[in-house]
Amino acid sequence: MKKILLIVCLFSFYMVGAQDKNAENAKMKPEMTEFWDPEVKVITPGERPQDPPSDAIVLFDGTQKSLNEYWVDGKGNAPAWKVADNCITVTKGTGFIYTKMPFEDVQLHIEWRTPSEVVGNSQGRGNSGIFLQSLYELQVLDNYNNRTYRNGQAGSIYKQYAPLVNVCKKPGEWQTYDVIFTAPRFKEDGSVFTPARFTVFQNGVLVQNDVQLLGPTEYIGIPKYKKHGPAPLALQDHGNPVGYRNIWIRKL
Repeated sequence: MKKILLIVCLFSFYMVGAQDKNAENAKMKPEMTEFWDPEVKVITPGERPQDPPSDAIVLFDGTQKSLNEYWVDGKGNAPAWKVADNCITVTKGTGFIYTKMPFEDVQLHIEWRTPSEVVGNSQGRGNSGIFLQSLYELQVLDNYNNRTYRNGQAGSIYKQYAPLVNVCKKPGEWQTYDVIFTAPRFKEDGSVFTPARFTVFQNGVLVQNDVQLLGPTEYIGIPKYKKHGPAPLALQDHGNPVGYRNIWIRKL
């Protein structure tokens, strides 16, 4: 009997709530939930998905003869990476290159190619990396028939998240990353308010789905955040002649 009374009470409560909601909606007009201002910004998309839209900053499109306009090395000088054949190639021993402009939340498109001549294995084969805010690494590696630790292969957020799948092309073929990166935010005391996040498509396939980072990339040890602001995009010299091209970025 108590169970029946409870069901009746719950049903009555639901019906009263539904009636109140219907009465509230009856007083509304469609235009009361239509928002016109501010108008959504208009940009022109690229002709193809890999082409930069009108509001993108084109960091390298193959027409540049040098990297001097947008890039510097770790000492603030002109980068020594090779610029030829419509791409830039890591020059061993010259170090990372960094954008002159700092960034926070971004959409990034970048194309990369590991050497067609296969040398080495595991982490020693076609290794480089793309560092958002110079701190958070999206791994670049030749993982076509090349096994390595899963959270260190191509498409991984290095040492934190393995890719959902391995979609690597053969050595020497161009591959794409399309990235949505949300920068971390910090409280006044330096503690984390919201962590960094990554969504990544490799060759059009989702490999990172809005993952939440534990902190900056660490080769040894546990990641730990330290308060920072906007910072450059960086490309890694890991000793292998990895090529990059068609690099564009949008501030979000």
